[in-house]
Amino acid sequence: MQPLQIVQLVISILLVVAILLQQKGSGLGDAFGGTTDVYVTRRGAEKFLHVLTYVLGAVFAGLTILQLLQSV
Repeated sequence: MQPLQIVQLVISILLVVAILLQQKGSGLGDAFGGTTDVYVTRRGAEKFLHVLTYVLGAVFAGLTILQLLQSV
């Protein structure tokens, strides 16, 4: 396994974790008595996870394109 593949694997795991940690306003919790608070802006940890998801997604896409170009 090449070092680039290992980095891509780690990034993909972090991306999955970042996505799963985000909570949606109308998720499964609302079906079982959760609150339906509506947030206009993201703050604190929620904003950090949101930005982190975009950054990890962009890095993952970049690594995928880089691996594709290396294989040609």
